[in-house]
Amino acid sequence: MTITFTPIGIIHTPFHEPAGTPRQSAFAGHAAGTVEVYPALAEGLADLEGFSHILLLYHFHKSSGYALRCTPFADSAERGLFATRAPRRPNPIGISVVRLLGRRDNILAIEGVDMLDGTPLLDIKPYISDFDSWRGVRNGWHEHAPHRDRATADNRFTTPDTGKGEGNADL
Repeated sequence: MTITFTPIGIIHTPFHEPAGTPRQSAFAGHAAGTVEVYPALAEGLADLEGFSHILLLYHFHKSSGYALRCTPFADSAERGLFATRAPRRPNPIGISVVRLLGRRDNILAIEGVDMLDGTPLLDIKPYISDFDSWRGVRNGWHEHAPHRDRATADNRFTTPDTGKGEGNADL
């Protein structure tokens, strides 16, 4: 089965290279950007201004290949791909929670960006704390990761996949 997605817009950020980009939106602070939703879809943005945060789903457009084991930024041990948020995935789909600062027509001003400039946007969903915040969660290996506070990505994003786990990771 093949599934095809068509981008609904483009995410604009100050980050042009993977190295130095925040590895998660929680580490992005006040890094600002915009979401340009294609004009034909702008009507779908109605009522979004009432939300302080939104979920952006996007395509890791500069990621290629994957390894089923990788060394995440937060750790020095190799982990299973699906126990990380590595951009190099069989389906390179990213998700970020960002602060919505405002809307002008089909443009959303956002803060907390952790994606590269020109990232194709697949979908927007409102962040709703009743649905998206859980208590009593376990954070697996990340709870004891030696580099869990590392804020930015390094060159793992662009390191060629050797199939031995040296692939890119962002958690």
